Amino acid sequence: MPVIECDVDQARERLESAGVAIEPGNTDHERWRAVDAEATAVAYDGKVVIQGATPARLEGLLREDGGRAHCYFDGASRGNPGPAAIGWVIVDSSGIVAEGGERVGETTNNRAEYDALTRVLERAADYGFDTVELRGDSQLVVEQVRGAWQTNDPELRERRVRVRELLERFDDWSIEHVPREANERADARANEAFDE
Repeated sequence: MPVIECDVDQARERLESAGVAIEPGNTDHERWRAVDAEATAVAYDGKVVIQGATPARLEGLLREDGGRAHCYFDGASRGNPGPAAIGWVIVDSSGIVAEGGERVGETTNNRAEYDALTRVLERAADYGFDTVELRGDSQLVVEQVRGAWQTNDPELRERRVRVRELLERFDDWSIEHVPREANERADARANEAFDE
């Protein structure tokens, strides 16, 4: 059960700006309550206590320093183009914060890789991280995002622009190409999305 020492009025503003609904407290000691998915943040004088099965997003939004996340992403298509799916995993010093996978329609493998990168960046921003270390097994996407390789395909160029816009939300970021074995959890989330 995370306990965050903070200015509870500023904490309330951060949650509200992230779209989290605030309710009055249930007792004289509670300043306010916020519910998000399967977690509840309860504000007392000088601190917020987070309870529930999935506290990571609320904790991320309330952390003063935002924190650092390792973000793994993978996209896949069955056929090129063909039915496609993405997978992503966000890890911080406490372990896996969030992970997911979904189908993204019919597209190429490279476009699916960009879609996976976009999704993990959106989720990392939702969790309030201010530094992201991105890891993917698509050398093409990694080098294009770094600016080392040209982006000639117009659809990939649009996706690269979107990724660069999302990266502006963070104080610091890096992106690294990793072997498929180092990215197997994100790959598994993409494959599970195919099977759903």
